[in-house]
Amino acid sequence: MAERADRPELPVDVRSGGSAGSHAVLVEAVLDALPLPTVLLDADGRILLANTAWTVATEFLEDPRLQVGVGDDYHEMALSLRDDLRTRILIQQLQELGRGERETVTFDYALPHRNDARWYHLQASRVDQAGQVVVTHTDITSRVQAEQTSAWQARHDHLTDLPNRAHLHELISAELLRPDRGPVSVLFMDVDGFKDVNDTLGHEVGDQLLRELARRLSKRTRSEDTVGRLGGDEFVVLCRDCDVDGALRLAERFQSTFEDPFDLAGEVVTGLSVSIGVATADAGQVRSTDLVRDADLAMYAAKAAGRNRVRVFSPELRDAVEQKVLVGAELREAIADGQLVLHYQPVMSLPSGAISGVEALVRWRHPTRGLLQPGEFLPLAEHNGLIVPLTRWVLGEATRQAAAWEQAGLPLVAGVNISAAHFGTGTLVADVHDALTAAGLAPERLVLELTETSVAEDPLRAAAQFAQLRVAGVEVSIDDFGSGFSSLSQLVSIPAGVLKLDRSLIAYTAARRSEAAAAIAAVVGLAGACGMRSLAEGVETAEQLQLVTELGCTYAQGFHIGRPMPVDELDAWLEEQRLAGTQPGAASADDLQRA
Repeated sequence: MAERADRPELPVDVRSGGSAGSHAVLVEAVLDALPLPTVLLDADGRILLANTAWTVATEFLEDPRLQVGVGDDYHEMALSLRDDLRTRILIQQLQELGRGERETVTFDYALPHRNDARWYHLQASRVDQAGQVVVTHTDITSRVQAEQTSAWQARHDHLTDLPNRAHLHELISAELLRPDRGPVSVLFMDVDGFKDVNDTLGHEVGDQLLRELARRLSKRTRSEDTVGRLGGDEFVVLCRDCDVDGALRLAERFQSTFEDPFDLAGEVVTGLSVSIGVATADAGQVRSTDLVRDADLAMYAAKAAGRNRVRVFSPELRDAVEQKVLVGAELREAIADGQLVLHYQPVMSLPSGAISGVEALVRWRHPTRGLLQPGEFLPLAEHNGLIVPLTRWVLGEATRQAAAWEQAGLPLVAGVNISAAHFGTGTLVADVHDALTAAGLAPERLVLELTETSVAEDPLRAAAQFAQLRVAGVEVSIDDFGSGFSSLSQLVSIPAGVLKLDRSLIAYTAARRSEAAAAIAAVVGLAGACGMRSLAEGVETAEQLQLVTELGCTYAQGFHIGRPMPVDELDAWLEEQRLAGTQPGAASADDLQRA
């Protein structure tokens, strides 16, 4: 309300009339018409006028302390509702406003109402030189409730209503900073088999499982503990004043959660378990992110140990991860800096006894650790997203070398191992085409090898890309057949031309020779029935070579034939074979015919 210098001051009781009566009536009418609860105060805080909306609001709130009117002290009423520092600051600001020392006063406050609370926004302005103040009270309950709901939702998981990642870190940080705290333990839990539930029963059932797990876990905690969900099937429990032994006891209780079947919308789910990692902060400055990370590392160690296990964090786990990160960064540089090298293992065509091809096997010439075998860095390449660029390098190098051999009169077929991650990107066909084009190598001189298990991850997508490759002339081989749960349906649907027998079938003992022979014969017969040739890998003795030859294998490789060698050593070895009467690459036309 704008201030006017020529407006007369209202008397204490505006209803008393007098020389200012008509103006007072007008002011009263204006204020009474306002929809907001409003009071007019004198310089001392006494109520000169309270409008109808004020009366309605006080009756609605049913609080006798609010039943004030003309002549009552507004400041005393405010203190009767809540005598605290905020209220006293409000009164001080209202007094300063009446003296003209500030332009306005705003204040948000809550008043109890039955089982809930009503929120109001107070706004006060000075009316005239006499220090009179008009105070309005806006009900902002809906806005506050919406803000509170939004803030709660931002800190809680929408599916389980448990604290989410951000709120968990707030709670853990607060506990770690609490004076005179005891040990703080964090349990990091990951459900074993949850993906199978989603894949077989659907995500709706998976969501029900997560809600039921949240309920069960919350029932098994102590009253001072907090269960939260990070996302997916990962749960974290903050255990206050809890040492390692106490955390392990809680972990056992959480594992028992999975002993009872889960009844989910008529679907009974059994066989689930949980892997749990434990990290404890006894004393000193620890960050919540570090504590959760340590528990996470321990959980992965539990999974690696066979699932349904509990592991306690140790510094060695962190050191191992840091080493993996370091090696991963070094591997990225190794691909670009030419530290990788290919060794080639000869492949023999058994009908002719000639060396018809080689398998390209990557090695890493580490600047400080020496020559590293694939098992020492390929898992890191998978983990760090480097397996595709690494395989592109292998494709380029192997096709270039195969083209060089062909120009030298050695028509060897080069085999290159491909990971599931590579054909999962959808770039495999293009990458192979680019490598062949750059090297000037005929497609018939390249074989791509994928493991049986990697094909099983996405057989339809694999089959589509294999078909394109074979149409282009590139052969496809299924590696390690017999090492897992071999699928006959995959052999029918996957357009591959070579089936590689896993070395576990070849490495038989003398006492198990007849059983091994039967298994080898069965796989060889199966390959033939599917229009595929067979390759026995891991041949390490003359007896094994003789057996796989007699049983009809098309190809063989292994240390008995030749170990993996660098190019220069392989060239010398091939020359020795030539001089000994075994001409490299002298495979028959039937051997090279596409299945």
